[in-house]
Amino acid sequence: MSTAVTTDYNLMYEHLLGEHQHVLAKYERSVQQLSDLNFSFTKLRHEIEQLKRMIYGSRQERFVPSSSPLQLTLDIQPDHIQPAAVNAIQNIEYTRTKAQSNTVSKIPTGRMKLPENLPREQVIIEPSEDVSGCKKIGEEITEELEMRAAAFYVRQYIRPKYARPSGEGIIIAELPRRPIDKGIAGPELLTQIVIDKYLDHLPLYRQQERFKRAGILLAESTIGGWVSTVCRLIEPLYEALKKAILQTSYLHVDETPIKVLDKDKKGTSHRGYYWVYQNSAQKIVLFDYQPGRGREGPDDLLKNFQGYLQTDRYGVYDSFDKKPGITQMHCMAHARRMFNEALYNDRSRAEYALQQIQQLYAIERIAKEQSLSDQDIATLRQQESVPILEGLKQWMIQQYPQVVPQSNIARAIAYSLERWDKLSIYTREGNLMIDNNPVENSIRPVAVGRKNYLFAGSHEAAQRSAMLYSLLGTRKLHNLNPSDWLKNVLIILPSHPINRIKELLPYNWKNSENN
Repeated sequence: MSTAVTTDYNLMYEHLLGEHQHVLAKYERSVQQLSDLNFSFTKLRHEIEQLKRMIYGSRQERFVPSSSPLQLTLDIQPDHIQPAAVNAIQNIEYTRTKAQSNTVSKIPTGRMKLPENLPREQVIIEPSEDVSGCKKIGEEITEELEMRAAAFYVRQYIRPKYARPSGEGIIIAELPRRPIDKGIAGPELLTQIVIDKYLDHLPLYRQQERFKRAGILLAESTIGGWVSTVCRLIEPLYEALKKAILQTSYLHVDETPIKVLDKDKKGTSHRGYYWVYQNSAQKIVLFDYQPGRGREGPDDLLKNFQGYLQTDRYGVYDSFDKKPGITQMHCMAHARRMFNEALYNDRSRAEYALQQIQQLYAIERIAKEQSLSDQDIATLRQQESVPILEGLKQWMIQQYPQVVPQSNIARAIAYSLERWDKLSIYTREGNLMIDNNPVENSIRPVAVGRKNYLFAGSHEAAQRSAMLYSLLGTRKLHNLNPSDWLKNVLIILPSHPINRIKELLPYNWKNSENN
């Protein structure tokens, strides 16, 4: 073959090779583009599903596994990882320090029996038929629940005046101390206004309309002034509550926004925050208002705190992990939430993780239902929860390299692995909680209130509201009647010794007759 022909063949080969490489590169780009489009499609579908769930779905995060057995197992599960099965702990019995009779009572089904302490109004209905000569052999009683509209009334303090003999002066009884000195609002009315706003979320302007229907014309500013006075009165009680909660050794922490009118920002509202601290064992909750979401607020409040601090993933809390005397914990419910959000992205892996977390919560439920002591709870967790946690951690380590980066399942696994030690700390002691749900439950009234009264009138008003949320929230944790407790506190507080202020805190409260 001539040199010219050989050269032509070489040129043709190089041309074809170049064309092939060009087509191959174009194909690879198309594959990558298709992969990117699939990922974007999956991500958008996930976001749509999340929005639909936010608008139409239930807020409950408890995981319900699929009915198909095939969806309850993964062929990618490593052979040597054997997480404990939840039914393995159902028949565990422990020697407990508390009486076995301390069980959780179930809500009775059927027609509700009306409380015996409610007053009864009897309506006797005789037969229309003549009963002369008949003997009464019994009676049938049918009860219905009724109510009368709340009625305003005026309490008059009448103090007779007596002239001393020989014009030596006048004798008159001293007027009792009242919540608002020289004011027209009594303790029961003040209590009702506060309860209506902070527990039943009825704004003051709506309460004003209710007063107007009863023929009582009050300016909204007058009612607001009464609430402010109540807050000033209870401020020592709030400070005592703050001191008490900071002396505990275990706190849940979370934060929630509140719109605040700011005189320096005319026409717009300021976004402030309630920082909420709760001790679930001693049932104390504290709301602290701060103008921002920076670390300044919690840093200042917790500067002398020592113990366990359970938080969510917000980065501000990470600084506490470096402070001596503080052990930071994380919330398993947040980890579970991320796997729950990944169900539409990688259902098999997400379901497996959720099943394992569900077993951890089943163990916690057993401990609660059996009223186990802290020591027994710690023993139960070491025997049953720790193996599940270790197995789940190893599974995530092996699965992470196999999932698509930046996908929801990848983020869920990465989030949990990065925080796994802090998520597992709760197994050390029986008084620690698996999640931060107690403080999140205490925040819910604020979220409902935001929808009704929309904003606080000033930064000072926001902090005053924090006082009431704190005391009423702690009252709720101790199952005290809010009206009875607050009314008696407002009656007692004006003349109560400041060095005995702790006696009026909800967890120290006794019936007002014994005070």
